[in-house]
Amino acid sequence: MDLELRHLKTIRAIADAGSLTRAATALGLAQPALSAQLKRIERALGGPLFDRGRDGVRATALGDLVLERARVVLPAVSELQEEAVRFARTRREPRPGFRLGATHGPLLGGLVDRLMASAPGAPVTTHTSWSERELAASAAEGRLDYALIGACGESPPPEPGRLAWAEVARDPVLVMLADRHPLASRPEIDLAELAAEAWTDVPGDGCFGDCFAAACVRAGFTPASVYETDTASCVHLVQVGRAVGLCRATFPATPGLVTRPLAGTPLVWRHLLGWHPATRAAVHAPTVTAHARAAHADAVTRSAGALDPLGHNAGAGVN
Repeated sequence: MDLELRHLKTIRAIADAGSLTRAATALGLAQPALSAQLKRIERALGGPLFDRGRDGVRATALGDLVLERARVVLPAVSELQEEAVRFARTRREPRPGFRLGATHGPLLGGLVDRLMASAPGAPVTTHTSWSERELAASAAEGRLDYALIGACGESPPPEPGRLAWAEVARDPVLVMLADRHPLASRPEIDLAELAAEAWTDVPGDGCFGDCFAAACVRAGFTPASVYETDTASCVHLVQVGRAVGLCRATFPATPGLVTRPLAGTPLVWRHLLGWHPATRAAVHAPTVTAHARAAHADAVTRSAGALDPLGHNAGAGVN
């Protein structure tokens, strides 16, 4: 078996995770499959790369040698790929355009509309994903010009060393309730009052899940259950009273539910726009950021109630 880049990535993932179980989860593999793959790699390299113990794995001397080389080779290949993609794109796309990636929400549509109005004829393409890391990596590797994502509170966005980031807006995270919920008439709700509720939220690989769990702990409870599903299903579960949800000021008014601020604003969502500083996207970044901020303002205006940026008024909210 010839050694390939994916094998080096596997070895690095195991070393970084410190255990085959955690590495398998990070790589999206079953642990037996990862163990079998590691054995094939070790046979190709002539010996064991890791000593396995009760506390995880530790690199052998051979493993340290391979890891040292991998830490040089992998970034170099990644940089080569990025430069090649940027070069090829520049040659085949003489006309400036906008390749946008975003998590699911109303800001992307508003941004597309404003870019097409301000730059008629410039191609605009879009890509959506639940994965903030995927979008950031695509921008860092030249497959996207801009990544429109979010981060909870002051948590840093992905790819901080490779992408430049601008804050588009900050939204308080609100709670969605069925309009017949006992707390629906309240102008503001304490998070602790929802301790007995089931929750629903959209999936993602960012920090929001951890931030929400921490906020619940500070409020004195652990959520009994969280239904992770698409936006439409989240809304349905709230409308029929099976769960309460979390939302932001850009969520449009929706029949059958209300949104309310959480007392003390325990959770804040930052809308962020990222781009690679060494590409032409950096030249247009101030303009695109301004359009994204205007799209956010429009979305808040269209949402249920005039919620101010700090969440002090009754209002609106998911995504």
